[in-house]
Amino acid sequence: MAQQEQQPSGVARRFVRMLPALMILAGVAFDVATPSRYTAAPMFAAAPLIAAPFFSWLTTLWTGIAATLAVALLHVYKDMLDEPMAYTELATVITVSGLALLINRVIRRGSERLASARVIAETAQRAVLPTPAEEIGGLRIAARYEAALADAFIGGDLFAVQDTPHGVRLVVGDVRGKGLGAVEAVAVAIGAFREAAEQESSLEGVTGRLERALTRETHRRETLDAAEAFTTAVLAEIPRGGGVLRLVNRGHPAPLLLYADGGLVSLEPAEYALPLSMGELGVRPDRAEEYPLPPGATLLLYTDGLSEARNARGEFYDPVLRLRGRIFPGPGELLDELLDDVRRHTGGGSTDDMALLAVVRAPERPPPAGAGPTGPAGGPAGGPAALWP
Repeated sequence: MAQQEQQPSGVARRFVRMLPALMILAGVAFDVATPSRYTAAPMFAAAPLIAAPFFSWLTTLWTGIAATLAVALLHVYKDMLDEPMAYTELATVITVSGLALLINRVIRRGSERLASARVIAETAQRAVLPTPAEEIGGLRIAARYEAALADAFIGGDLFAVQDTPHGVRLVVGDVRGKGLGAVEAVAVAIGAFREAAEQESSLEGVTGRLERALTRETHRRETLDAAEAFTTAVLAEIPRGGGVLRLVNRGHPAPLLLYADGGLVSLEPAEYALPLSMGELGVRPDRAEEYPLPPGATLLLYTDGLSEARNARGEFYDPVLRLRGRIFPGPGELLDELLDDVRRHTGGGSTDDMALLAVVRAPERPPPAGAGPTGPAGGPAGGPAALWP
C-alpha cells in the first residue's frame, strides 16, 4: 500500500508523458510569435532532458531529434541562417540532447541494478522468513513483515511457525540492531527454532536451544556490537486440540489474545525474563505459562515496531486500545487492518522493523440436526466441529 501511495496519479503520469511534446510546441509558438532577438532555445533543450528519466532511450532520442529539427526549421522560417546565434542555439540543443541520452542510459542501468537487488532481497526474505501456510495444525495463520529501511525486505525481526509432534509451535522475536549482522542472527534463530521445535519435548527446551544458539553466534562475531547483542522473543505452543496455549516470554512485548466477542487480554508474564543470549547474566530457568485458548480466539504476537510506533506528537501506538472491542473475519484481515491503522497513526513513516503473527483457533460449530451427544452415527462429539468451514 505504501508503494501504491508513492506512485503518481493517472493525471500526473499523462502530464509527464505529454510534457516533452508540450515544451517543443510551446517553443515553436513562442519563436513564431516573437521577434528574432527572442529565443525559445531553453524550451527545446529542456524537452529531451525531461524525457530522459521517464522514457526509453529510443523515445529520448526521437525527442532530441524533434527538438533539433524544430530549431532548424524555425531558423529557416525566420531567415536566420546567416546569423551566428542560430548555429549557437542549434549546437546547444544537440549537445543537451546528447547529454539526455547519456542520463537516460545511466538511469536505466541504475534501475536494472535496483530491480536485481530487490529480487535478491525478496529471495532472501523467502529463504529466511518464509510465509507460513494459511492453515497449520487446524489453526488459521497469517504473518506480515515490514522493514523500517526503504526498499528493504528483511531486517532484525523474525517469526516462524512449525507443526510438530508436540503441537503447533511459534516464535516471534526482535534482534537488537539492524543490517547484515541482524539478518545473520535472524537466520541462526530461525534455524535453531525449527530444529528444536521438532526435537524438544517442552517449550522450555526449545527456548534453551535458542539461548545456546544465539550465544554461540554472539561469541563467533567477537565485536563490540556483538558483545551488546541480544534477542527478545516470545515462544508459543498450542497442543493438539487447541484448547491450551503455552508461552515463554524472554523480554518481549506481551502477546494479545482477542476473543470472538471482541474482548481482549494482554498475556503479561508472571515474571519477566532477560532476552535470549544473555544467559551469562544469570537468567532463571524458563517456565512456560499456560492460558486457555477458547474457540474463535486469536493470538496476536508482534514486535516493538508496532507498540513503539509514534505519531507526530510523539504518542506511542497502543494495540490494546485500538483492537479492544473489534471483531475481524480472519487473521489476515486483522493484520492488514492493523498495518493500515499504524500507517494512519504515524503518517506513513516507520523507524523500526515490524513483524506480526496472528493465529486463530477454529470456532466450534453446533452439531447437525438430529445428532446425538456423541455426534452423528455415534461418532466422537466435536470431531467435525473442529474443522474449518
